[in-house]
Amino acid sequence: MTSRNWMKKRRFGIRGRLKKMMKCIFSGEQVRVDEMIDSSESLATRDYSASGYSSRTGEAEPKVDKSNIEEAESSLRESGYLNYEEARALLGRLEYQKGNIEGALHVFEGIDIAAVTPKMRVSISRRGDYNRRHSQSDAAPIMSMHAVTLLFEAIFLKAKSLEHLGRFDAAQSCKIILDTVESALPDGLPASFKTDFKIQEILNKVVELVPELLKLAGDFQEAILLYRRALLYHWNLEVETAAKIQKEFAIFLLYSGVEASPPNLRSQIDSSFGPRNNIEEAVLLLLILLRKCALGMIKWDSSIMDHLTFALSVSSGLKALAHQVEELIPGILERNERYCVLSLCYHGEGEDMVALNLLRNVFRNREHPDCILEMMLASKICGKNEVCIEEGIGYACKALRESHGRCSQKASISNCLLGTLLSAKSRLVSSDSERTLEQSKALSALEASERMMKERDPFVVHQLCLENAEQRKLDIALYYAKQLLKLEAGASVNGYILLARILSSQKRFVDAETVINAALDQTGKWDQGELLRTKAKLQVAQDQLNNAIETYSQLLAVLQVQTKSAGVGNKYSKDRGQRYKSLELDTWNDLANVYTSLSQWRDAEVCLSKSEAISPFSASRWHSTGLLYQAKGLHQDALKSFREALNVEPNHVPSLISTACILRQLGSGSLPVIRSLLTDALRLDRTNPSAWFNLGLVYKSDPGVSALEVAECFEAAALLEETTPVEPFR
Repeated sequence: MTSRNWMKKRRFGIRGRLKKMMKCIFSGEQVRVDEMIDSSESLATRDYSASGYSSRTGEAEPKVDKSNIEEAESSLRESGYLNYEEARALLGRLEYQKGNIEGALHVFEGIDIAAVTPKMRVSISRRGDYNRRHSQSDAAPIMSMHAVTLLFEAIFLKAKSLEHLGRFDAAQSCKIILDTVESALPDGLPASFKTDFKIQEILNKVVELVPELLKLAGDFQEAILLYRRALLYHWNLEVETAAKIQKEFAIFLLYSGVEASPPNLRSQIDSSFGPRNNIEEAVLLLLILLRKCALGMIKWDSSIMDHLTFALSVSSGLKALAHQVEELIPGILERNERYCVLSLCYHGEGEDMVALNLLRNVFRNREHPDCILEMMLASKICGKNEVCIEEGIGYACKALRESHGRCSQKASISNCLLGTLLSAKSRLVSSDSERTLEQSKALSALEASERMMKERDPFVVHQLCLENAEQRKLDIALYYAKQLLKLEAGASVNGYILLARILSSQKRFVDAETVINAALDQTGKWDQGELLRTKAKLQVAQDQLNNAIETYSQLLAVLQVQTKSAGVGNKYSKDRGQRYKSLELDTWNDLANVYTSLSQWRDAEVCLSKSEAISPFSASRWHSTGLLYQAKGLHQDALKSFREALNVEPNHVPSLISTACILRQLGSGSLPVIRSLLTDALRLDRTNPSAWFNLGLVYKSDPGVSALEVAECFEAAALLEETTPVEPFR
């Protein structure tokens, strides 16, 4: 009973002396408290008083914060005294809580952080070492964890004060806490640290704050390193805090424009994944967050899915995104939204029929009739498949009806899609009158789309240009081609090529070549392939065959470097590699045709052997081989080559026409067979002058055909020849 009374008396004695000391500090008086305050603490009091932050005469006595007294009381019980730094930490916290940021910063700056850091490091290290026993004869006194916590909080509040005042050195001030803890406990914080809620709470805040302060200071590379330290070091972070840091880091990697060097993971297993760039690291973080949501560790955050969608889209990882959407727990995404996202993913991967089937599931759901965007996507997909043209027209018309009077932008795009589908339909019909009607409807829909746009859309202008060019309204097509270049600010290679093709259809080959040369001057080496091929074709059209050979050789040199650099590892690289390979194949075939026209058989054969090495089963290569045999007078071999081309690709228009010509020359084919080949060619390409001309020759030799029909064929061939571009418009 005596000992209990003694402890109770001592406790209230400490609190009484502490209140007396705090009252002294806030009032600015010099009161001697021998039991508690040494000379250094008196200096702290004088410094605070002299700086003008003490209460003035006549003002009400400040109310002492009880939490500050309890912190100080804990330190006094553990160490027996309140030193200079701890007193300043308490005073600074009080000023910060009162909103006196400048006053708090002045007090915090009086703490000698460099002097107390070694003591804090030793205390934390010994606190984390539970197996080691310390004797009471240690030379250096160990700082209590209450004192360490108090000083950590002072450093954190100092950083917050600096941030509030716009000081860029706030991060370096706060980073001291991280360095101290990591050097004291290199293997991470033990689980027992979580029992000390106060210090763990401060560490959570510091780990989250430091990267943000570095971003504000513009030190982005250091911010990246601190984000990684926050996530790789074992800080015992709260799940929500760790998730917030992961999300903020992923957002920074995706949108900051700062290229981060790959992380150096010393403990990484050889077979484990290591991100190589910003996108991969951001995707990894977002997938971790998505998994936490699925496991119920954190609340569902829809923005995680939004950022992941962006990251995987720009990195051609749409199939991976589809898998993630399919694995989401039911109820997170609404049913129609899930189908729509999946259809976009599969459409981006080129699996259009899978995407269309998913969209059909949306249209079957009568509870959500308002699905304009889904119908627009479905109509776009249908436009790529001849079998689905009519279905696509239905979707486009329905989207146009539902968007009419509600959103002019959606109505404009719906009109554009309808015009594109009607144009595709016009190329499939056999009747001239029906084809003319569909072309007129297509042009009307595209013009309506242009009128509805608040701002001119390059896609709409491009479709208008193509449709007018194919209908041989070349002056209007030329106008739209120039408008397209202005809208795209010359950034699109396709815009230059389309303009050059329209000029070539007007037989303005010199102007067309000038356009291509201007595009080459503004385009990097990687994007010059199609431009060089168009330039070579323009030179062939002008009978500048030697110049064309030189241009083709330049193109092949560029392609060789591009193919080797395309690499593997992601869909984008594979698609680009396939595009380069296809362009190289066409280039070798074109070059073989040029050498054939110059009667340089050996050079033509070498080009065809190069083409065969790229693709043994190529209709265009077999056709070029047939032209070579035909030039040599080997008509049977030529016929065999043309038939091989048709076996590979039954709708290869040049091979259909060449086969008909050879059969007519040899006289070994009946007129109905030859006529069938040519009409098939015209069904596929109604604007081919060679097909019309050869059909006229067939009709001429057929007594059953009237002279008017023969004349119409020759007239069509002559008119089309005058407006045929060096390459098809589409």
